[in-house]
Order: sequence, then structure tokens, then C-alpha cells
Amino acid sequence: MKKLFIICLSVLLFNNTNAQENSELKFETNFYDAVNNWVVLPKKSTDTIYTYGFIYMDISAGITFHLGGSFYIDKNKKYIGDAQPAHQMTKKRLDNPNIVKMAVLSDYKLKELNLSKEPNWLSSYEFSEDSVENLKKLGYHFNHVGACEKALLYLNKAYKKDPHYKGLEFEIAYAYNHLGQYDKSIPVLEKALKNDSKNYSFYRELGYAYSKLNKLDMAEKTYKKGISLSDSNFEKSEMALNMAQGYFLVKNKGKFDEWAKITRTYAEKDSQYAQYINFFEKEWDSKR
Repeated sequence: MKKLFIICLSVLLFNNTNAQENSELKFETNFYDAVNNWVVLPKKSTDTIYTYGFIYMDISAGITFHLGGSFYIDKNKKYIGDAQPAHQMTKKRLDNPNIVKMAVLSDYKLKELNLSKEPNWLSSYEFSEDSVENLKKLGYHFNHVGACEKALLYLNKAYKKDPHYKGLEFEIAYAYNHLGQYDKSIPVLEKALKNDSKNYSFYRELGYAYSKLNKLDMAEKTYKKGISLSDSNFEKSEMALNMAQGYFLVKNKGKFDEWAKITRTYAEKDSQYAQYINFFEKEWDSKR
């Protein structure tokens, strides 16, 4: 029965019905902006009850939804709740950026539902934000769901404490690249490479930043170094594809062909990366 409920909860989280909702409930908040809040999930227009729960950060596992229960709204607009029994605790990791937007419950409505501002069990998940490791983990969890601006709040704090902490520089560069702030990514990666010149992931992110700034010569040199260091054909094919795309966009056919060949050397035959190369070549041929 619990497994069935988890499936139903997943459907609620990933399917926005665009139904007419109660005017007091504003489904405008991304889940990663609702950490440490009670939230309500949108419902279908045919449903009579809402599902609510608490969103918190599990520093080890990431952002998590803890089911609280359900409620309905009576004719006086009062919320009448039905709490989930403690022994039937249900949780759902929120690790997909496409999860529906939610409504945050106001303090007034928390009182109606007999909910404390923070549930008693939350203390079990407390952690220190003074720790570089925890700050990096927070950044990772927010990066993982596409909330890179929020991730940088924690990552940059950690960077001031220990810039070369394992995995930290990559997370910062990833966040800046995701946000299109390539000029901020580059100096972080250049310093990272002075400290660890054998880390291919630094070359991958740096090559990406250079290519997006149309510094293709520098991107090519960087990607070649990254490919030589990586032992993953998937990573090699990704770097090669990015370089091929850069030359495709500036219409340099000779260089595109060179990197298309490299991409196919490492990409699996019917992989997405191989298909991208096929697409670029068809586009080129169609415009001849």
C-alpha cells in the first residue's frame, strides 16, 4: 500500500494539471526555494483534497519531501486536515528540476492544520553550514536540480575558506557555466588546474566556457588535453561534440569534420552524441 502511495505522490509531483486552485493557494514556488517550509501540491480539478508535506535538506541525500497528510477546504475556507500516521512516514527525494511548483502554507494555515513551524523530527537532519564539506554538498544538491544561483551562495562561501577543497572548484565552474557566466568560470578553472593539472573534468568545463565565448583555438587546445587525460569514452565524446558544434556554428567545415570524426571515434554508434553529428552534417548539406 505504501509503495502505491509513493507512485501516486510521484504522479502529483511531476504532473501539473493547471487546474483552478483555491485563491489562497499560490502555486508559484519551486521546490528548491521551499526548503524548510510546509508546502501544498497542486491537485486535479476533480479532486476534493490537497496533499501537503514538509520540504527539507538531507545533507547526504539532497532535497526531500516528507509527506504530512491531506486536507480539504470547507465552505468557510477553513483547512480541515488529516495527518499521515507517524508509522507510515513517506518521503520522496526531489532530484528533478521539472517537479511542479508548489504553494507554501502560511503561518495562519499551519495553525489551522495544527502544524508546528518545523516538525519535531527535523532536528535529526540539522547540520553545520560552517563546514566546507557541507557547503560543497549543499552546492552540489542545488546544482543537481538546476538551482545554480542558489548553489553559488554556498559554494562561494566554501571557496573563501578552502578554494582547492575536493570537488568544490568543479561545482563552482559547473554553476557558472550553467548560468552562462563563462567569464566567471574561467578564472576558477585556471586556478584549479594550477593546483591539479591532471583533472580532466576541469579541462572539460574550461573548454566549454572557451567555446561559448567563441575562443575556439583555446577551447580546442583545452579539449585535446582533457581528452588525453580522460579514461571515459563518454566524456571524450562529449568534449569532442562540443568542439564540433563550436566549429559548426562558425561554419568552419574543415575543423568541424575533424572533430566530427573524433566524436564518432569515442561515441557509441547510435548514441545521442553520434546523432547530433548526423544532424549537423544534414544541416550543412541542406544549405549547400
